[in-house]
Amino acid sequence: MGYSSIIQKKAADRLAQRRLEARRNADFRREEIFAKLPRAAELEKGIGNSGIRAARAVVAGGNVAEELERLKNENLAMQEELKRLLVTNGYSADALEPDYTCKRCSDTGYYDENGITLMCGCLKQALTECACEELNRHAPLTLSTFDSFRIDLYPDEADQNGINPRQHMDRVVRYCKSYAHNFTTNSKSLLMCGATGLGKTHLSLAVANEVIRRGYGVIYVSAPAIIAHYETQMRRRTENDELLDMATDCDLLIIDDLGTEFNSQFSVSHIYNLINSRLLSRKPVIINTNLTMRELEKTYSNRLVSRLNGEAEKLNFFGRDIRLAKKRLN
Repeated sequence: MGYSSIIQKKAADRLAQRRLEARRNADFRREEIFAKLPRAAELEKGIGNSGIRAARAVVAGGNVAEELERLKNENLAMQEELKRLLVTNGYSADALEPDYTCKRCSDTGYYDENGITLMCGCLKQALTECACEELNRHAPLTLSTFDSFRIDLYPDEADQNGINPRQHMDRVVRYCKSYAHNFTTNSKSLLMCGATGLGKTHLSLAVANEVIRRGYGVIYVSAPAIIAHYETQMRRRTENDELLDMATDCDLLIIDDLGTEFNSQFSVSHIYNLINSRLLSRKPVIINTNLTMRELEKTYSNRLVSRLNGEAEKLNFFGRDIRLAKKRLN
């Protein structure tokens, strides 16, 4: 997956900050240990000078091999004494070394394997996180939490179909909380259906908040916005499409307002391909729509709706427009 230079810099800066913090903490520990254990400072200095003494031995000549072996054994003995001294005094054996977040690459983002430099998984994760954050920058995530969802705004009496909206939506909220708290990359997809203003966007973003908090990558995008993006990419004839890559590969994709985009062969085919690719890859997607299943079938094909029926949990939203209710309260 290709990332913009902005995302690459953000990810590199994130790892550099981790590395800097690890080294700063190591410096603080070193000062503390050396103040408490002067012998530890002597031993570290001796270990550090071993290379200089070895170089001098080579320059001096004589029995170089024997002298280098002696210096090597002396160095190893000092290392062992230093480790024992640290452990005896309640520190770890490597307390003087930086405690990097990633042990494989020491928070550099790259490691060597058989003479080949490879990108570390921690850098790949940082790239994904930064890309998700950038793409979600304008989503109202901070305003949409489970705690701010108002169940009391739903009618508490049965409608014409015998459904009590408040009781029904209480079950929906509890389901969404459980889904978010137990989310994995193998979780089912969700299809949230119902009229405008019934809380579909709020609940899907509440799920996103919790899933992001648990360390997963989430992309939120409205159907009209993603179609507008596709059209822009087509006009620019751009090969690398970061949004499409992220929408396809992220841990959880949320498509809001499905069915409100301009209905054309172009929009239908791109929306279909995006959703279908996620479902085929068994990657969870949350879809919010005002359309009925019949209307979805008419717009996006029977095959897609059939797959959604088989692989997504359908959550119906009932009640009256709670946004209007909130306005009246305010």
